[in-house]
Amino acid sequence: MPEIEISYEPTKKQRMFHASKANEILYGGAAGGGKTKAIVMDALFRCMTYPETTAVIFRRTYRELEDTDIKEAQASYPKTLAIYNAGRHEFKLANGSKILFRHCENESDRFDYSGLEAQFMYFDELTTFTQTIYDFLKTRLRAKRSLGVVPIIRSASNPGNIGHGWVKKMFVDAGPYMEIREQTVYSEALHKSKTIRTQYIPSLATENPFITEDYIFELEQKPEALKRALLNGDWDSFEGQVFKEFTNDPNHYADRKWTHVIDPFPIPDDWPRYFSFDWGYSDPFSCQWWAIDYQGRAYLYREWYGCVPRQADKGIEISPEQIALGILEREEYERKNNIRVLRVADPSIFDKSRGDSIADQMGPGFRGRHEGVVFTKGDNARIAGKMQVHERLRFDPDGKPMMYIFNTCKEWIRTVPTLPYDDKKTEDIDTEAEDHCVTGDTQVLTEEGWLQIKDISDTIRYVVSHDGELHRCYDVRKTQENVPVFTIETEDGRKVTATANHRFMLADGTWKRLDELKPGDDLMEVTYESQSYQPNDPRV
Repeated sequence: MPEIEISYEPTKKQRMFHASKANEILYGGAAGGGKTKAIVMDALFRCMTYPETTAVIFRRTYRELEDTDIKEAQASYPKTLAIYNAGRHEFKLANGSKILFRHCENESDRFDYSGLEAQFMYFDELTTFTQTIYDFLKTRLRAKRSLGVVPIIRSASNPGNIGHGWVKKMFVDAGPYMEIREQTVYSEALHKSKTIRTQYIPSLATENPFITEDYIFELEQKPEALKRALLNGDWDSFEGQVFKEFTNDPNHYADRKWTHVIDPFPIPDDWPRYFSFDWGYSDPFSCQWWAIDYQGRAYLYREWYGCVPRQADKGIEISPEQIALGILEREEYERKNNIRVLRVADPSIFDKSRGDSIADQMGPGFRGRHEGVVFTKGDNARIAGKMQVHERLRFDPDGKPMMYIFNTCKEWIRTVPTLPYDDKKTEDIDTEAEDHCVTGDTQVLTEEGWLQIKDISDTIRYVVSHDGELHRCYDVRKTQENVPVFTIETEDGRKVTATANHRFMLADGTWKRLDELKPGDDLMEVTYESQSYQPNDPRV
């Protein structure tokens, strides 16, 4: 084969990405760090090194692949080395290797790859994927002994999006940045253990010599949360984050100023103590122990979070009785010293419609068990609760909030600050206070034309928003059943049916709930222009 020159000068972080011996890597964090370039070039180098191998690069939609990864590959791969087949979305290399570009837009799309066999797998913008998709596609990673390769997974992503929590837990929070972490897994079928190595390599736009200063200036003009995520690669801050004021500053763990996370200390025995419980079986359960000081300041001093290691959204599936015994074991100090703990739980655990309630099964006397835990029904009005958390997180002039978290409570630190707006729980919980929706037959203008909203549920699509532009939407889902709905009609005869708390934008840019609208209110009218639709066609 003649000598072929490839024009690519990797940055220091990109070189680390290419040379790493880890099985799974997350690269990036900030925007402009050269993530897509690193992915497409890594796939090329590996496939050229090992003939007859297959690499697959995943993004959530084909549109994203065409706009980024495929475009980057076409510009970077020498045509004498790699021939692109547009119909199949793949490059065929001179040595018989292939680089595939694939999407997995819907959860069910993962099953389309049941027959896939790849040695090198890449995920661009990993946080747009659920862990369910990621874990399934990993099973398609395999290599025959004759190929002489070790299968690897390489991913890149910015903070935020639907997969933020599990990606952050698996890579960012697992240990020191850039350090390869090892975990031993055991095979029941093979009766042997294996070491899995993971690594997080952060990159910044300022480390990329090919990024212009104008791009940096542009990132600095973004709203604060978005700027911190895209410019600084801050995984504790992203667009759509609910508790933006949360601060975790290790430099102030000791003096407890301008930080919500602090060093642990012995809780005085006379401080009132509370326990909060959120039930979960297939989803994680959460147990939190709180203490209140003389000024009314709350301290989270202990937690127990029931999730599978490396799988942030998967519960450990233990019974209510087992959870109750686990709670009592963790309250050994309080029990020995006769310290009363008031336990509060979501009202859903008291539901008896299917037999013994969760609360019954956790209580003393169930099936002759002497020990157990007793709960008081909590108030799950989420909007009011959210506002109380905002108020407690606010710093006073001396830099002290009304809520502190011990730095040993790592699951709270991981999960709560990363909650996005419209967060939902999936097990027996009343979300009516926050879930506002339209009926499933409501027409939505998408990049494919008018579709009923029920037909785009659980997909990622582009829809026309109030600014007349196409925007990507993620969380389209069924939220409620058998609830009252109301229909409004505009003066030109168009109708929308929705719940009373669904919001509508007025012509002046403000919002009103459906039950606040009055005859004569002017709704925002949007103009969308494209080759697919009539120019200046007004849409509400």
